[in-house]
Order: sequence, then structure tokens, then C-alpha cells
Amino acid sequence: MFFSLLKKLKINNQITAPELRVADETGQQIGIMSRDEALKLAKEKGLDLIEFAPMAKPPVARIMDYGKYAYREEKEGRKQKAKQKRDALKTVRIGLNAGLNDLKTKAEKADEFLEEGLKVQIELMLKGRAKYQKAFSDLGKQKVEEFLKLITVPIKLISELKKQPKGFNVTIVKQ
Repeated sequence: MFFSLLKKLKINNQITAPELRVADETGQQIGIMSRDEALKLAKEKGLDLIEFAPMAKPPVARIMDYGKYAYREEKEGRKQKAKQKRDALKTVRIGLNAGLNDLKTKAEKADEFLEEGLKVQIELMLKGRAKYQKAFSDLGKQKVEEFLKLITVPIKLISELKKQPKGFNVTIVKQ
């Protein structure tokens, strides 16, 4: 996945620009020099010449170890992907007529999500006339509160219990 980004970079003899603005491995500017001089300098140091900004005038290249650079970029990409997963939202839907065992099963699933560090949105879906009658709204609130008590992981409410057009929802996260 990340190698596709790295493949777009030109390395050593792949660079076609006659002149380059060159920086060393610490990021210090060396100056503008010909491609051959830059390649020779990189070879003397036992490193690679990598073109970073081919559209600049002159193109920008850096002398560094390509293997280390690729590893660092891939590692950074993995961190980003892990963070993305951590911010994900999982939804658990329950019905007004759900039995205790159904609620326990869904609570166990919510526990798994919370243990993984994910946010969990609990939705109680109301159907038919239950959406409009107050008596069913009270039952719905009780059902969601009952469900929250079945969750064994200590939780923190991100959003309070809210009435939606089709029912109720609340978002929780592990404390």
C-alpha cells in the first residue's frame, strides 16, 4: 500500500533532470549541482540520491538511505492506519422487543468493540406507531438503560441518550 507512494520517487539513475537542488541526509542544503555530481557524492557516502520534488525548478533531491526511508514511511503509514481504526465507530442495534439473551449477546459484542478501543453507538430502533407514542418512548429509554447496565466494561458516555426519528441512540467509549 505504501510502496505505491514510494515507487513514484525516482532513485539514483532513474532521475533524468540535468540539474538538482541537493540536500544531505541531515537535511542541510548542499546546493545546486549536476545530476552526475550528485550521484557521485551519494555513491561516495554509500547512500542513494532520491528525487522528492520533480516539479520544482530545479528539482529537489536528497542524499539518504532509501531502505531506511522506505521503512520509516511504511511505519508511519501503519501508525496512521492504526489511528484510523481507533477512531472508528461501531454500531449495535437493539429492538424494543429484544429479549434478555439477545441483549446479553449484543452487550458482549459491544464489550469486544470497547476492549479494542473503538467507539460504540447503541441504537434502539422503534417501528410503526411505536415511533410516535410516548409510552413506547419511555419503554425505549428503559431498554437502552437496561442494555448499558449489561455492558461489563467501564464506559463513558460521549453523547447522551438522544431521541431520533426512528428511535434512540447513545455513543459510548471505554473509560
